[in-house]
Amino acid sequence: MLFVDESGQDRRASPYEVLAGVAVEDSRVWSLITALLDAEEHFFGERVSGANEELKARKLLKKKTFRLAEQMPPFSPSERATLAQSCRRNGPGAGRRELTAMGQANVAYVQRVLELCGQHQVRLFASIVDRSAPYPASGFLRKDYAYLFERFYYFLDEQPPFHQGLVVFDELERSRSHILVNQMEKYFKETAKGRLRASRVIPEPLFVHSDLTTMIRVADYIAYIIAWGVRVGPMGRPSRRELASLGQAVCALRHRAVRNHQGSPFVVWSFAVIDDLRPRDEREEDDGAA
Repeated sequence: MLFVDESGQDRRASPYEVLAGVAVEDSRVWSLITALLDAEEHFFGERVSGANEELKARKLLKKKTFRLAEQMPPFSPSERATLAQSCRRNGPGAGRRELTAMGQANVAYVQRVLELCGQHQVRLFASIVDRSAPYPASGFLRKDYAYLFERFYYFLDEQPPFHQGLVVFDELERSRSHILVNQMEKYFKETAKGRLRASRVIPEPLFVHSDLTTMIRVADYIAYIIAWGVRVGPMGRPSRRELASLGQAVCALRHRAVRNHQGSPFVVWSFAVIDDLRPRDEREEDDGAA
């Protein structure tokens, strides 16, 4: 199962748009989910997701979190959880110790999420788009989606023959969901590459609510960390130094596929960096007009 979420799609503060996928074998999904929920109680003193708020990356990993976490020495795990729980319940009335503990709990929780992903043999996939990359004018499936499915297909192609991939998206606005479903159908039915990849990737996705689906929240963390803390290949925009260790942990969970072209092997990593979302014909037309 490939759980997919995005970050930076508004093209404002984020240096990159990221479409991130978290791939986990179906037999491991529930075990991982229960471990993630247990981690919430361990770090925050109670279950947080499914209550009145959602553990989103932009809140857990914002700059203020790290500043607060570092303003006092680390608390012991039990004291940290107690203070973090108190901070959540007191809200604006939380004191310095509580705010510090919450900052430390936020960072430690995300670190634990990545550790659990490694223990459950999760593999991460991403299409990383520079925020200035031109958008396509056509209605075809965007390149960042196509690249994500390509990398997922390469991973599945190395698994036993009966393994197929199911894509699970964070629910979009309804009209956008319909557009994406139609574009995926055309891609998997009407293009040669799409028809090949449909042998492994089920072309019709599922849509779920992120506040009800634990693994979509994990994809949210991955997308945010990649946008702000991962720099691979031609990614040249500034990163946030405090996210470097989380970025390294994310990179360690990439998939390294070995493909063959005319008898020569080559490596394809599961993170694709894209500087132009337009198809070739649109780029050539624009270059010709220039």
